[in-house]
Amino acid sequence: MAIQKTENTRNKQKHLEMWRSFLETHSTVMKYLERRMHEQHGLPLSWWDVLQQLADGPDGKLRLGELADSVLLTRSGITRLVDRMIEAGLVLREPCPGDRRGYYAVITRQGRDTIEKVGPDHSKDAWEVFLDHIDDEEAETLGKVFKRVLAAGK
Repeated sequence: MAIQKTENTRNKQKHLEMWRSFLETHSTVMKYLERRMHEQHGLPLSWWDVLQQLADGPDGKLRLGELADSVLLTRSGITRLVDRMIEAGLVLREPCPGDRRGYYAVITRQGRDTIEKVGPDHSKDAWEVFLDHIDDEEAETLGKVFKRVLAAGK
């Protein structure tokens, strides 16, 4: 459902204030989560994102291109990140059958163990910095707004 965009129905100043608040909130929340992940587990938050995506993927794996898209990295960025995660024993790289140039990133047992270990702390931190400050009605409204904006961006 598209929102009608007319000068009469739109308060530009309110929209711009909301946009700035959104950007500042996103930055603050992500910095907090990044700091907590590093303090508690010595991991970059981007590694957590990759592990979650892989754990949720079919058979614990995703093509590198799909993984890059899902964690908002470039192809070269995901390659470098996966290389570091391979060194840490959290993921493997596996060739794609029938595609000489394609590779999967595959979560390892150690990667799954890391999710189990880190998950409760990360969840607690997400609640502390963001989710505890939103009531049920606001959560429902924000969920609808975010889904609509995501759909418009695809």
